[in-house]
Amino acid sequence: MGNFDLTSSKHHITQARQWRFLDFVSLVFFAAIFLFLVLVLTPLGDSIAATGSQALITSTTGAKRRHHLIALIESGRNLTLQSCSADAVDYMPCEDPTRNRLLSREMNSYRERHCPPPEERPLCLIPPPVGYNIPIQWPTSLYKIWHENMPYNKLADRKGHQGWMKKEGAHFIFPGGGTMFPDGAVKYIEQLEHYIPISGGTLRTVLDMGCGVASFGGYLLAEDLLTVSFAPRDSHKSQIQFALERGIPAFVLMLGTRRLPFPAFSFDLIHCSRCLIPFTAYNATYFIEVDRLLRPGGYLIISGPPVQWHGLDREWEELQTVAKALCYESVVVNANTAIWKKPVDNSCIQTQNQSGFELCDKSDDPSYAWYFKLKRCVSRLSSVGGKLAVGEIPKWPLRLTKTPSRAWGKNGNEEFESDTRIWERRVLYYKKTLNLKIGSEAVRNVMDMDAYFGGFAAALISDPVWVMNVVPHNKPSTLGVIFDRGLIGVYHDWCEPFSSYPRTYDFIHMASIESLIKDPLTGKKRCNILDVMVEIDRLLRPEGTFVARDSPEMIQKLDRVARSIRWESTIHNTEPESHTNERVLVATKLLWTLSSSSQ
Repeated sequence: MGNFDLTSSKHHITQARQWRFLDFVSLVFFAAIFLFLVLVLTPLGDSIAATGSQALITSTTGAKRRHHLIALIESGRNLTLQSCSADAVDYMPCEDPTRNRLLSREMNSYRERHCPPPEERPLCLIPPPVGYNIPIQWPTSLYKIWHENMPYNKLADRKGHQGWMKKEGAHFIFPGGGTMFPDGAVKYIEQLEHYIPISGGTLRTVLDMGCGVASFGGYLLAEDLLTVSFAPRDSHKSQIQFALERGIPAFVLMLGTRRLPFPAFSFDLIHCSRCLIPFTAYNATYFIEVDRLLRPGGYLIISGPPVQWHGLDREWEELQTVAKALCYESVVVNANTAIWKKPVDNSCIQTQNQSGFELCDKSDDPSYAWYFKLKRCVSRLSSVGGKLAVGEIPKWPLRLTKTPSRAWGKNGNEEFESDTRIWERRVLYYKKTLNLKIGSEAVRNVMDMDAYFGGFAAALISDPVWVMNVVPHNKPSTLGVIFDRGLIGVYHDWCEPFSSYPRTYDFIHMASIESLIKDPLTGKKRCNILDVMVEIDRLLRPEGTFVARDSPEMIQKLDRVARSIRWESTIHNTEPESHTNERVLVATKLLWTLSSSSQ
């Protein structure tokens, strides 16, 4: 028998295995380099980047890829953003329960706005729910909407017996009732009119706190009263979404630790129907915030607890004590409804030191309200306070066109009137030459992202629309002028998402996007155009219209971004009288479904 050299054989086997391992490592190394070059330098890499998931976005690698994708799209690469997952149909980044439930419950802080960092915001398009239909048009939408557009039955099941809403076949039906007015908002408003001037133009702007599905604000429209209805995103989930689907002005908002995003002395009437706000808690901080917002001579209505409510005698007594200390005149207490009238000046606080309330320091601007902590002092009336009072400002509709006393600047009257004429001309051009749908039944909910004096909204006043006038927090504070005109609006920062559900506006208008995203002092960009456009896509209803006015270069960039988010867009010249080097982008959001986008 032959002899075998086992030692030599093992040596060759070990050496072969080492070479195979080294070859494998080398192959992986060169493959990684090749893949990196493909991702960075080729369109295939762009395509892969565009399909990144939210999980990737929130990781370090995903954040880098997110910035890379943004740069590619804004530079003109032909990429299309993917859809978000099916469970994101009602996603509101700054009112996300998964994030907010981890925050402090002190003064309901966790239910206020809490926005994720930009790198954690999903860079994808919110899909519509399965079975989504183009919304029913106004005014029919006041009474019924498509069930499948927001198929959530909790409110109908819990509040149907109070007349809030009920499901009938393919629709949700809204009888117009509320917890404190189960017989309907119309009868409730008729009862209120015995005590306050609902009709006749004395009152115009209304704030409805904890509004439910906003039937109170919806039926006040027949009296030419324009209401901002608000409620938080809570266990009922979709009350504000229902309100906006009905075509009623509404906003997701919580009275917690910060001032509400409105200027001082803006609402002629503030209403709480079982809103359950503890007005006298925290040294009456919430009542003082209501006082900041209520116009001198305006009316406060609280209907429901604690007004003559069984078991809440102490709370009711405290509420009356606070109102009296602030010199609010008691108009009537009828069953569980109380109405007060605010005094027209601060003389009460100045003479009644024993009341426990003090005027805020003269340096405090009561209209500053973007992420501003609540104060426990009473807001001072400005030097034009007398002209702000209900009964002193012109009645509606004269107040729409008369220059308000709060029109700022040395040439306020001239500037205000010029702005009004410019927007009358522009809106006419939009309708007649660009054939936009404003003025038709297809448009009900409208937003102006940079409203200034509200001239765009004023030019639409004869149309069956309402306009959310947004004044950016980094622009001159003109929102008080807008409210003085009898229009409504909010402060906002467009580098953050807006406090509304997806698919809630038919028409969104914007002028000069760079002024919204640049720091006015340094000139540096605070955020990017793509994130702003993705947010507009979230807010816009399918088949809705987006219009932007800007420089030719910026309009070209917006056009490229519009195509990346699946919009159809065209570029037009401005109206002949404008004499500006601007262009107008008109874009339409297409109706697509999650299944077809996945294909």
